[in-house]
Amino acid sequence: MLLDGKLVSTKILEKIKDKVNKLEKKPHLAVVLVGNDAASQIYVRNKKKTAESLGIKSTVIELSEDTSEDVVLENIKKLNNDEDVSGILVQMPLPKHINKEKIICAIDPKKDVDCFTPENVGKLAIGMKPYFYPVTPQGVLLLLDYYKVPIEGKHAVVIGRSNIVGKPMAQMLLQRNATVTICHSKTENLEDIIKAADIIISAAGKKVVRCKMVKNKAVFVDVGISRDTNGKLTGDLNWELDFNNFDEVVSYFGRVSPVPGGVGPMTIASLMLNTIRTIESNECLELL
Repeated sequence: MLLDGKLVSTKILEKIKDKVNKLEKKPHLAVVLVGNDAASQIYVRNKKKTAESLGIKSTVIELSEDTSEDVVLENIKKLNNDEDVSGILVQMPLPKHINKEKIICAIDPKKDVDCFTPENVGKLAIGMKPYFYPVTPQGVLLLLDYYKVPIEGKHAVVIGRSNIVGKPMAQMLLQRNATVTICHSKTENLEDIIKAADIIISAAGKKVVRCKMVKNKAVFVDVGISRDTNGKLTGDLNWELDFNNFDEVVSYFGRVSPVPGGVGPMTIASLMLNTIRTIESNECLELL
């Protein structure tokens, strides 16, 4: 079965729109974009377009590549103090002369819709409920839940240890009572670990997994995004070495998410979910 992120995200966004329409005070997402990174500009444009289509107010503060760190911090301070702004997102990456950690720490945790601040990350790490959950891991769980993939008691392998996906993904799976193994570039016997997994969530950003490294009917969620030699978007699953076409991959796995069309749309939906939670507290699963 294909884990169709486009389908699930559309259903979630429709329900978010219904909720926003019933809110007296509308959520307001403010995005700070520093520099001229082409990919970041596209991401921000898509976030703004999606937010506005749901009735969520969206403001983008665009700052030039040479903007000083102090100016960025001053903009964040203004957004923190602006009662009309309910959610703040600083688009990564930042120019090299700006300290990313300092910028993240400046965001009000109650407006930190990306779940990057130490307070939100710390709460997640010790099993407390943060103000928001990290958007990509939350999107993965929403996708698994929609397709009724059992998590409790299962062996989940997370490939990648980034602060954005790998680490919080592992924490959230632990909270769902999975047995979790984190793998990374220094992991030995990676194939043996993957073969023992019921659920594999790969966020390596390069082709590190072959289909035949995974046991038949396991669940594979491909979070990684990169481009092949032809410039085509691809994920971490190197199915070309084992099968002739994607249909064979789908039939081999119990469930598999495609790239693109899998986790990407779910991340956007998850961000919109966090944005409405700045106004009205809703559990993620109430939307499904």
